[in-house]
Amino acid sequence: MRFQWRFVSFLVLVFLFAGCTATSSLVQRQTIRVFYATDRALNGQSDHSELYGGERGAVTYGVCEVGISQGHGIAEPDMRLYGEPDRKNPDSDAELQAVNLICEMDFFSELDRSVKGSPSGDLLLFVHGYNLTFEKAALNTALLFCDLGFNGAPLFYSWPSRGSISKYAIDETNIEWSQPDLKRFLEAVARRSGAKDIYLMAHSLGNRAMTKALIELLQEQPQLKNRFKALILMAPDIDAEIFKRDIAPKLTDTGAFVTLYASCDDKALQLSTDVHGYMRAGDISQRSLLVPGIEIIDVTSVDTGFFGHSYYKGSRLVLRDLAFLINRGFHANDRLSLEPIDLPQGRFWRIKKDVKHALP
Repeated sequence: MRFQWRFVSFLVLVFLFAGCTATSSLVQRQTIRVFYATDRALNGQSDHSELYGGERGAVTYGVCEVGISQGHGIAEPDMRLYGEPDRKNPDSDAELQAVNLICEMDFFSELDRSVKGSPSGDLLLFVHGYNLTFEKAALNTALLFCDLGFNGAPLFYSWPSRGSISKYAIDETNIEWSQPDLKRFLEAVARRSGAKDIYLMAHSLGNRAMTKALIELLQEQPQLKNRFKALILMAPDIDAEIFKRDIAPKLTDTGAFVTLYASCDDKALQLSTDVHGYMRAGDISQRSLLVPGIEIIDVTSVDTGFFGHSYYKGSRLVLRDLAFLINRGFHANDRLSLEPIDLPQGRFWRIKKDVKHALP
């Protein structure tokens, strides 16, 4: 009964909020080029927003052109926006303007030029989560790139999520199906992108493929360990006990700087717990997930939106903390926006609500 009530409430609220997106053709936008690879099938549609659907397909490559509202970026290079409210609908700041398919050889040539032509020479690779279309994945990656003030090149991998709240079981199956493709893509990025440092970030279900693909790749080819600078796990929808026992120890062996963001108020992960019968790794309410070598950040104290699941794009405080991590290489102990919490099981960090005076 508890599961049925929560699921019905969740569906009602999702559909109520789905119609709240506002767009305007009068908004001035800057165009961001976002590289992508996907194993979604082509739809055969001429409309670029519907070029890819939710069916499985061969891996294809390309570049998206995303229009971002002028003045959207909030994280770097300055820190003046610490006291401003969170954005309630960040997706309205972005518009997919074009999708350009290119062959694999040209893709990596263009990616190499973009990376080497960027100020940092770095690369940020994002893998999205459940209930996301290709278009939304492109928009989210572009917004993340701007929000972080990232000085390298943005890239995303889009697996065949159905983009529907009711298709969770299909999404679970498809993220598992996509893992070998993602593993091959990670290898290609490591060898052919030309990046100085590669930052990996995954959200929700995307963490399942990202963690397994990275572990398998580096177990088979340990010489690539120095290619991946950091791995960021956002609200991972992974069985918490399996993560702690089987996944976390192997992640610490990859050589990457691993950070996990979690919350006690993530309603999507609470629903996943009801479905699977066991807590998720992105739920920190029982404090049982603390693992040596992985820095765990508790975002419960900040405004993460009603569902509390997509805080990587809605919370200024979370984004600012990410900017310190990615752009400046600060570990949790060095980020003054965090306070350490020590327990017998180990240490984790909590984002402070009032961080106006916590700038480095």
